[in-house]
Amino acid sequence: MSNPTSTNVQISVLPNNPGVYQFYDAEGKILYVGKAKNLKKRVSSYFNKKQGYGKTRVLVKKIHTIKHIVVPTESDALLLENNLIKKLQPRYNVMLKDDKSYPWICIKSERFPRVFPTRKLIKDGSEYYGPYTSMKTVRTLLDLVKSLYPLRTCNYDLSNEKIEAGKYKVCLEYHLGNCLGPCEGFQSEEDYHSQIEDIRQIIKGNFKDSLQTFKSQMKEFAEQMEFEKAQRVKDKIDILENYQAKSTVVNPKISNVDVFSIISDETHAYINFLQLAHGSIIRSHTLEIKKKLDETDEELLQLAITEIRQRFKSQSREVYLPFPVDVEEDVKVSLPKLGDKKRILELSERNARFYRQDKLKQIKITDPDRHTKRIMAQMKADLRLSEEPRHIECFDNSNIQGSNPVAACVVFKDGKPSKKDYRHFNIKTVEGPDDFASMEEVVFRRYKRLLAEDEPLPQLIVIDGGKGQLSSALKSLEVLGLRGKIAIVGIAKRLEEIYFPEDPVPLYLDKRSESLKIIQQLRNEAHRFGITHHRNKRSKGAINSELENIDGVGKKTAEQLLKNFKSVKRIKEASVESLAESVGMAKAKKIYKSFH
Repeated sequence: MSNPTSTNVQISVLPNNPGVYQFYDAEGKILYVGKAKNLKKRVSSYFNKKQGYGKTRVLVKKIHTIKHIVVPTESDALLLENNLIKKLQPRYNVMLKDDKSYPWICIKSERFPRVFPTRKLIKDGSEYYGPYTSMKTVRTLLDLVKSLYPLRTCNYDLSNEKIEAGKYKVCLEYHLGNCLGPCEGFQSEEDYHSQIEDIRQIIKGNFKDSLQTFKSQMKEFAEQMEFEKAQRVKDKIDILENYQAKSTVVNPKISNVDVFSIISDETHAYINFLQLAHGSIIRSHTLEIKKKLDETDEELLQLAITEIRQRFKSQSREVYLPFPVDVEEDVKVSLPKLGDKKRILELSERNARFYRQDKLKQIKITDPDRHTKRIMAQMKADLRLSEEPRHIECFDNSNIQGSNPVAACVVFKDGKPSKKDYRHFNIKTVEGPDDFASMEEVVFRRYKRLLAEDEPLPQLIVIDGGKGQLSSALKSLEVLGLRGKIAIVGIAKRLEEIYFPEDPVPLYLDKRSESLKIIQQLRNEAHRFGITHHRNKRSKGAINSELENIDGVGKKTAEQLLKNFKSVKRIKEASVESLAESVGMAKAKKIYKSFH
């Protein structure tokens, strides 16, 4: 437990400067690392205000020691916070994993450089481009380079002395046209390095120089009447232009830009990162963050920007964001509102949304407990409930012009139907088609019985209907002393609006909301269950009426016949002797005669 006097003293000596603060418990274990523009104000806020979020309250109770590091700027605080989180891994911080296994493209530091993919960075003067988010992207780019420029793939030491001494012979790659044979001096170092410079530009997303070079070559070959060579160069131009057309998504003038967007729910946030060069996306990555405290989207996006730019060694001097957050001091922040910039931000948001959807589909299969917890947390927030609705009951009435009035109660537990708990109700006290009175009756009967049998009550009741049906259900809860103890809402069919007790303004949930989908599923299941019961009751009534219209056949006789023969059709086809076994010869003759 924290020592109030001790923490107050520690806070009182904190400076009003930017920096990073660290919270430790009584055993000296790190709890939390945070950054601040003003250390004293930020740390004081944990103790001065009432924390509404459960985990934050728990954190504050555990704080015993406060340490801090003062830095010159808030930008420095951002970087330091990021590094300390990864190094110390505090319990209450979102975890940022530093994945070292991303693929890179290496241009080897050699006299005739090789170009190849790698996951290891060796400090030998070689150039590394990346990291890329998938090996597929790397291979696609290298396939493009290979189709345009013949490069060596051998690992020989092609020093000038060894080449002049004739130590090497050209291999099959030379005869296939994939290498120009620098090992035997067939290609000059200057010509080879000219290719490497073009490759550097292509990897950076700049196709302009390579296209101009190829077009000049094609023109020269055509003028010299070397049409086969001109055609081969034209094929390379087509390959490069086709690749450029596919990779360019916005105005080519948009270059050296990072784009970030965030999609979040109650438990996780998904931050998408796009890097653009000359209008092309050269890198895309989505970071998933599990929330630990009540972090805002602004806080999570700021943390993710620092982490992702460090991870991918981004040197972009401009970032596009959906809302303002503090980033490095020498980086320009743009908040696009229209045009190409807005389009690329929307593309990033779509990527984040699709990533989240894919993750949720996987989690639903691989980790159903996490899926359920997330859905319940989302419903709690959307419907402004005091607790997660792990047990939900939904009521619906069914009648046709007042005939055979029935009602249905369906039960969902952890967001899924619990069919063994479904219940049918035959309306007993209401005459005619009165949905309001019927709803009042079934809600009263349902919860009077649960109370009498000491059964668990639901956390949420859903009424199929608007304000009228909701008011009727509330009357029953009032009589039973349950009003205010169980959350209750009504859902109206026309616009799928959600009504709350004593609130004339309905709630409209997003049509894609998972909370709305569960409520709709509840409503539809209650309707189906009620209609099925109503149909069965009508059918049974019609069958009984058909049999009871026969002279000498009453209700008990009709039930006995249906029990033995299962259907009216079989009764009609039965012989007098078969019927007599059930109801006696006298009645059997009357029944047989009525059908024949």
